[in-house]
Amino acid sequence: MRELLLLRHAEAMSAGPDTRDIERPLSVHGERQARAAGTWLAGQAAPDALLCSPARRAQMTFDALARSLPVRPPLFLPGIYEATPGDLLTLLETHAGAARQVLLIGHNPGLEQLLALLTEGRSAGARGLAPATLAWVEFAGDAFEPGGGRLRALWSP
Repeated sequence: MRELLLLRHAEAMSAGPDTRDIERPLSVHGERQARAAGTWLAGQAAPDALLCSPARRAQMTFDALARSLPVRPPLFLPGIYEATPGDLLTLLETHAGAARQVLLIGHNPGLEQLLALLTEGRSAGARGLAPATLAWVEFAGDAFEPGGGRLRALWSP
């Protein structure tokens, strides 16, 4: 059995006129959300692979999460930023192929579409993931197959 934890980055600050989207930091509220996600996951999860977007808000989400959840440093993969569900599946296969429990920190709409694809077999069923929402998906087999996942938990701060 394999598990995939999809975590949308926590709430970010709005981009200023001189700030690129990828550089936006977490808001104060977002920092609290990310810490709460770490607290919720502590004792429940032990990811053996962690993939993270290089966007500042995703990195800051990981940093806050890691205060409560003992995890090794993630792989920061530029392909997660603005990824499609297909891109994300490819990244999972390439960088977390042997992992039993994977934590992926990224962005919408890619994450919400990936969740729909894995649990419903189609990405058009995306319902939305609010900032800092975590979806925990279980798979009976060894592959992250479209339609092959079962939603174990959906948590939001």
